[in-house]
Amino acid sequence: MRDVLLDVRDLAKAYGRRQAVDGVSFHVRRGQTVGLLGPNGAGKSTIVGIISGILDADAGTVLLDGAAVGTRGHATRRRIGLVPQDLALYDDLPAIENLKLFGALYGLKNAALAGRCAAVLELVGLADRARDKPLTFSGGMKRRLNIAAALLHEPALLILDEPTVGVDPQSRNAIFETLAALQGSGMALVYTSHYMEEVERLADHIVIIDHGKVLADANPAELYARLPARAALHVELAAPLSGELAAGLARLPGIAGVSGESLAWDVRLEDGTQAIAVLDWLRDRGQVPVHFATARARLEDVFLDLTGRSLRD
Repeated sequence: MRDVLLDVRDLAKAYGRRQAVDGVSFHVRRGQTVGLLGPNGAGKSTIVGIISGILDADAGTVLLDGAAVGTRGHATRRRIGLVPQDLALYDDLPAIENLKLFGALYGLKNAALAGRCAAVLELVGLADRARDKPLTFSGGMKRRLNIAAALLHEPALLILDEPTVGVDPQSRNAIFETLAALQGSGMALVYTSHYMEEVERLADHIVIIDHGKVLADANPAELYARLPARAALHVELAAPLSGELAAGLARLPGIAGVSGESLAWDVRLEDGTQAIAVLDWLRDRGQVPVHFATARARLEDVFLDLTGRSLRD
């Protein structure tokens, strides 16, 4: 596949008796954003460490444009930008000096280095804080400076390992704006998270990881299509719904399941258009809805269907 930039094949990594990564394979196309989704401890950070050349795999290969990536593959590793989960900044150096230091490590000098520092600071919205030290920054601003450092050498692939951990909603949105700009420029991204809403917002392809294994590797539409219920209706009634009526509701065509008690009920639907039929059915039987809301299926539902447990468990 000529448009494949990153090709990960059969990765395995163990720490003692614990198998952190177990036969993981996926690929990233040029210009694609792939979300690695899984709970904490699923193996995402270990996979990132292997892909970026920080860790050696026990087995498997990682290829970038057909060239092997490893702890000794310096030329290939230079084409990857990594935003680690732990901040990699010097708090007592001004932001611009942090960037000059990291840029020099990539061989940037003089005008080229100054130009790249200015460009990435502008991209992440920190141009006006270039002379300020990170110790005066909020957590979100530090995260954005971390992203800037990973972009100095204009990598072909940017890997972000849980880049919004511990940041406020405003800072999270600022990070998303930066990533949207990178997506618009055609950069390939790998984004790891245990926050479903972030992956849903950013990724055009999703790899779900749990216990070091790939459970799903597909685009969002394909993942949602696997679910018996692709939409949901939450309804609150003026009077309690009897068990007999709840059972009758569950037998209606297109209903994937019914749960709840007394006045509040959740109805899982094969298609969102069936919500109206459910409300009409309830009214015909004297059950008056006082409040209702519909929602589409979420990645949380996909994960629950694949594993039988919540993503946050």
